[in-house]
Amino acid sequence: MSGRAYVFGDNVDTDLIVPGRFLTLSTPEELAGVCMAGLDAGFASRLRQGDVFVAGRNFGCGSSREHAPISIKAAGICCVIAVSFARIFYRNAINIGLPVLESKSAARSIREGDEIAVELQEGRIINLTQEETYTFTPFPGFIMDIIREGGLVNYLKNRSTDRGGN
Repeated sequence: MSGRAYVFGDNVDTDLIVPGRFLTLSTPEELAGVCMAGLDAGFASRLRQGDVFVAGRNFGCGSSREHAPISIKAAGICCVIAVSFARIFYRNAINIGLPVLESKSAARSIREGDEIAVELQEGRIINLTQEETYTFTPFPGFIMDIIREGGLVNYLKNRSTDRGGN
């Protein structure tokens, strides 16, 4: 996983990520087009597949809407790195297979536009621009499986199929 960093501050709320006026949108493709529209209406058009969001404390605070992590993932963001996450956002992100990584050192050091590589299983974030490496606690195996399979629904479907379910 690697891409260009977009850096945000503390308390980025779900209304900044997907403003309430867009909650009538329902498909990932539609939500991708309004990612971070509360910050800048054209923000999503600048994103490339594999880019990374980096933020301070409490990323994803506010409402419990699933639209926010869906929008981020659908816009091509490979992961979000922050000092900390709102707990419901964190769980919603894992549920859809979006890696959310807590690393205070990375969040404080990475600058806008830095090229970042992430090694999920190893617990490493590499800032290719600044030639620095940061660490985070890797996910337990079952969460890695959820992320690898694209989210909790796919994970459960595959487990059901593996056991002869429909």
